[in-house]
Amino acid sequence: MGHWLHRNIVEPGKLPLLLALASFVLTFVITRVIVRLIRAGKGPFGNVKAGDLHIHHVVPGVVLTVIGGFGAVASSRHGFGAAAFAVVFGMGAGLVLDEFALILHLDDVYWTEEGRKSVEVVAVTAALGGLALGGFLPFGVNDLSQQELQDRGGVILSILVNFAFALLALSKGKARLAIFGVVVPFVAIVGAVRLARPGSPWAKRFYRRRPRARARSTLRAYHHDRRWAGPRRRLQDWIGGKPDPEPVRSLPGGR
Repeated sequence: MGHWLHRNIVEPGKLPLLLALASFVLTFVITRVIVRLIRAGKGPFGNVKAGDLHIHHVVPGVVLTVIGGFGAVASSRHGFGAAAFAVVFGMGAGLVLDEFALILHLDDVYWTEEGRKSVEVVAVTAALGGLALGGFLPFGVNDLSQQELQDRGGVILSILVNFAFALLALSKGKARLAIFGVVVPFVAIVGAVRLARPGSPWAKRFYRRRPRARARSTLRAYHHDRRWAGPRRRLQDWIGGKPDPEPVRSLPGGR
C-alpha cells in the first residue's frame, strides 16, 4: 500500500489533491453535523452573528478558498506548503459549496427544497475529485517498466471509453448515472443503452419524429421518478437534513 501510494500519489505530485479532497469531504460532513445540532438546539454550537447580522459559513469559506488557492499556486507540488494550502483550500471549498444554493438563489434557502442543490453539488464535486485522484499519470512516474506502461495505457483507454459512455448517458438526461459512471467503471452503460428522458438533448434530436419512442420515454420516466423519488429524498434528508415544510399560502379573499 505504501509503495502504491508513493508511486501513484506522491511521486506524480497528487498528494495535495488527496489532502484537498479529504479536507473538503470532512469539512462538509462536520459542517452539516454542526448546523443540524444548531437547528435541533443541541450542543454548545450557535450561529455566528455580528450584531443582528448572521454570518453564514460561506464567508469564511471564501476567505479560506482564496488563501488556499493563491498559496497552492505559489507553492511547489511536492513541498509542505502545497500540502498545507491544499488542506486550507479543501476546507474553504467545503464551506462554500455547503451553501451553494444560497449563492445560487441569493437567499437563505439552506433548509428548503432549493437547499438540496448544495448536497448534490458537493456529491458531484467529490466524485469528480475522486476521478482526478484515481486517474494515473504515466508520464509523471519515473522508471516504469514496459509492462507497467502497457498496463497504464490499458487503464487510460478504459477510462476514456467509460467517459464516452458517461457523456452518452448525460446526453440522455441520466445525470446521476453519468456522474457515478465516471467514477465507477461501466455504470454509465446502463444510462447509455436505455431510453432517453423526455426533454434531454438526445430525445430532442432523435425522438422528434418517433412518437412511439417519445411516449415510451415519457412513461418510463414517470414510473422511474415515482419509484425512486421517495428513497432519493430520504437519502438527501439523511445527508443534508430534512427541509422545512413549505408555508401554506392562503387563496385570494382569505380562503
